[in-house]
Amino acid sequence: MQITKNSVVEFHYRVNEGDALLENSQGNAPLVYLHGHGGLFETMEAAFVGKSVGDEFEVTLTPEQSYGDRRESAIQRIPLKHLQGAKKWSPGMVATVESNQGKQEVTLIKVGRFNADCDLNHPFAGKTLTFAIQVVSVREATADELSHGHAHSKGGCGH
Repeated sequence: MQITKNSVVEFHYRVNEGDALLENSQGNAPLVYLHGHGGLFETMEAAFVGKSVGDEFEVTLTPEQSYGDRRESAIQRIPLKHLQGAKKWSPGMVATVESNQGKQEVTLIKVGRFNADCDLNHPFAGKTLTFAIQVVSVREATADELSHGHAHSKGGCGH
């Protein structure tokens, strides 16, 4: 089955900036998305069209096509009690913060006794990224998935 609109796709990926490996999904569960519903970056989703199980391909995204340019003004002081992901913090660590836009990853720049100065840019912002993709499975979406606008894992959806 080839990937078309309303296909549910499972895939593994590696993402590099030049020769530097930034992230690798191997060893974890594959990523799952509902094709044609904005679950991936537009340029990346276009590269999946017509692919089938076992296909491997690469797609390179500029910052404008992925996480955007770095904004030097995106630094914010956040109370340590709002940082999730560790008990003890140090500069360079990535924390999760609940905001009015949902969960967001931030990178700690400076850590004090009660607050941390955090970079709100996505860690991949400003980078040209090359994704190496391996398609693991492709199937038709269920009526539930189509009505929710996203793929469901084997356990279903919490909606």
